Amino acid sequence: MLADLRLISVQEYHRMADTGILDSDERVELIDGYILKMAAKGTAHSSATTRTARLLEQLLAGQVWIRLQEPIRLNNYSEPEPDIAVVQIDPLDYADHHPTGAEVYLVIEVADSSLQKDCGLKATAYARSQIADYWVLDVTERKLHIFREPSQDGYQSETVLLEDAVVSPLQFPNAIAIVRDLLPKVRAD
Repeated sequence: MLADLRLISVQEYHRMADTGILDSDERVELIDGYILKMAAKGTAHSSATTRTARLLEQLLAGQVWIRLQEPIRLNNYSEPEPDIAVVQIDPLDYADHHPTGAEVYLVIEVADSSLQKDCGLKATAYARSQIADYWVLDVTERKLHIFREPSQDGYQSETVLLEDAVVSPLQFPNAIAIVRDLLPKVRAD
């Protein structure tokens, strides 16, 4: 049955968008040759994405670019749009290509309803593309999943941190944050 499937390449995916097969308002991304719908963003998701991006901008100012919900190209069959990608500075502002795996320091997905997909399918795709540092911020359980040591079979290391733990990007060990500062604030009753 799986042998009958035809995977879509990044080039075909772009042509589908250019010709209107994919509506410009559709929230989709290409993972392993499959077009996946992205879940609607809840308020906790949006808050965590904004808070995390702001904190990373402060911690890594001038050393990297922070891209929010913009494509990165993993290979010929995967062009996800992670919530946050920390990438190398490019003098052409990535005008001629999306950042590739070799240009990505850190990918962060924020999960409210997408935890299983982010820790499964997406983690495997990122690992196969040698993304060395992949985080999934679980806003529901208020935890951070850190995936490292990528291989063709997936990540060999997964650490789960609670909100009081400290964390830093693999390539920037001095950029230390508390997991709680990435998560949405909680109202005091």
